[in-house]
Amino acid sequence: NRTYFPFFSDFRGRNVTALRVGESFALATVFLLALVGNVWGICLLVQQRHRHRLCAANCLVLNLFCADLLFITPTPFIAVVRWTESWVLGDVVCHMLFYVVSLSGTVVILSLSAVSLERVVSIARLRHAAFRRRKALAAAPLRRLCSKNNCTMLIFFFILCKQEIQICTLVWPSIAGEIVWDVTFAVVFFLIPGLVIVISYSKILQITKASRRSLNAGLAYSENHQIRVSQQDYKLFRALIVLMISFFIMWSPIIIIILLILVQNYKQDLNILPSVFFWVVLFTFANSAVNPILYNVAHFRRKCQEILLCCTGSPARHGAGTETTARRSN
Repeated sequence: NRTYFPFFSDFRGRNVTALRVGESFALATVFLLALVGNVWGICLLVQQRHRHRLCAANCLVLNLFCADLLFITPTPFIAVVRWTESWVLGDVVCHMLFYVVSLSGTVVILSLSAVSLERVVSIARLRHAAFRRRKALAAAPLRRLCSKNNCTMLIFFFILCKQEIQICTLVWPSIAGEIVWDVTFAVVFFLIPGLVIVISYSKILQITKASRRSLNAGLAYSENHQIRVSQQDYKLFRALIVLMISFFIMWSPIIIIILLILVQNYKQDLNILPSVFFWVVLFTFANSAVNPILYNVAHFRRKCQEILLCCTGSPARHGAGTETTARRSN
């Protein structure tokens, strides 16, 4: 007589058309923003490859954008389930949907941590550029392999279950197995990558501040230049803080609700609504729309400036502005 969590299925009775429309609109908005942003980001990185070889950092960012695209692919199926309430998509989709979400989600998280680690290694010049590129390219399949091994069991444990309505739910052979998987997932694919991100970006700030102090001590700078240096430090600090905060804000809720679903097996008075799970998952999907902006902001800014200058008909300023922006990006 155990009650299983319905995930995206939700029995809400009648007169909920407005709620369904709102959910569908939110899903469609996140899906389109993430699709356009990641495809545009991939196109900008591919254009760079035609000009010169793709660096290790851009390889990792490209892998991140591809994982983001895979991460949002289940949104149309989720919209169907929110309208039908009962699971009508069949057994195969039940097995594969949550597998794709968990697999691509873990690849996204590991890619975010890999980007931060590669950035601090590049800045600290701990590796030769060619060696870093080979290591970065070799790390991408390794991340996918680790994620695949951890998420493969979800294919077998997500099954159709008939309760009040037919639902696609997670049925573990034992509570111990569910505990081990949830804790392992939270530690290996959230806490450790999050720690890597914090340490990497904190190290970048330390290196930058040390370099600024060394330059200020060794050279005679004008007051205006020192003001520019302070502004650059502030912008760098703000950018790195945004990267760290965005990761924890957008991925913490889904990890928390996964653990709460586990606790719900022991405490029957704890009632997690499927609608709460839906909005938490949607908020996590929104990370795929934010990543192209945060991790390719220089290219997006330069391309927007090019489009704006082309529209205003200023070819001379277009070239100068592009060159200046490229130097600042470097």
